[in-house]
Amino acid sequence: MNPGTAAALLAYGLWGMMPLYFQLMAPAGAVEVLAQRVLWSLALLIGVLAAQGQIGPLLRQLNLRLVGNQLLAALLVGANWLTYVWAAMNGHAVDASLGYFILPLFNVAIGVLLLGERLERLEWAGVAAAALGVTWLTWVGGKLPWVALVLAVSFSLYGLIKKRSPLPAVPGLALETALLAPLAAAALAWLAARGELTFGHAGWRVDLALASTGLLTALPLGAFGYAAQRLGLALLGMLQYISPTLQFIFAVTLLGETVDARRLAGFGLVWLGLALFTLALLRRQRARAA
Repeated sequence: MNPGTAAALLAYGLWGMMPLYFQLMAPAGAVEVLAQRVLWSLALLIGVLAAQGQIGPLLRQLNLRLVGNQLLAALLVGANWLTYVWAAMNGHAVDASLGYFILPLFNVAIGVLLLGERLERLEWAGVAAAALGVTWLTWVGGKLPWVALVLAVSFSLYGLIKKRSPLPAVPGLALETALLAPLAAAALAWLAARGELTFGHAGWRVDLALASTGLLTALPLGAFGYAAQRLGLALLGMLQYISPTLQFIFAVTLLGETVDARRLAGFGLVWLGLALFTLALLRRQRARAA
């Protein structure tokens, strides 16, 4: 198996199981979970870089443009994390899964608008069906599916920045988390001052779950960064269906969320669009191979 494909499978599989994992952290809120993720991830990544002798080379690569790009990537992934953690811990895991189902739409938009890519008729049909599904879900829900849209927009732009980044996966992720670390530390200090900090006050199991966010954040993100630099956006988009499929299944079967017939119809249109888009990609790959 291609190493980039294996890395993408690891990343998407772990992300698909995250809604279950976040349940172990209650009563911690989304802000604390995000802050803990950032700081524990940074500690782990610094250790990895030090062991590999990469801290010096990373520092020598830094310049204003690189730091600016990585800061934008950090803010995007931070917004994605916060939205996802909040959704998973507040009964919106199904909405989160929708965000990653429609992520290929935004990858397509980036490809067409920014990278000059062209779509075939079947691909346009897939995009139209998925867009219709999102429109339907907006209408039956009476509001925009903001969780899904924030997740899709933030991660598609993050993927684009990672694809263009000159930094390898681990140093790039370390720099992103370092840029987020001051905000994370300030958030924890604010929670502690209000007497709302969970870490150290809710038992060792919760503390262990929060501390392990470092590994379970850095590992899939590092794998994704590795895959993004080695795979095309199209293949990344196909493989990413693994994550929302697992999220959807766990939300409905284990987390007690419900999906009525009208919402299921909207999801059905999104799934139809993804199927058509995937079929078009497979046809294109076969034509190239021939």
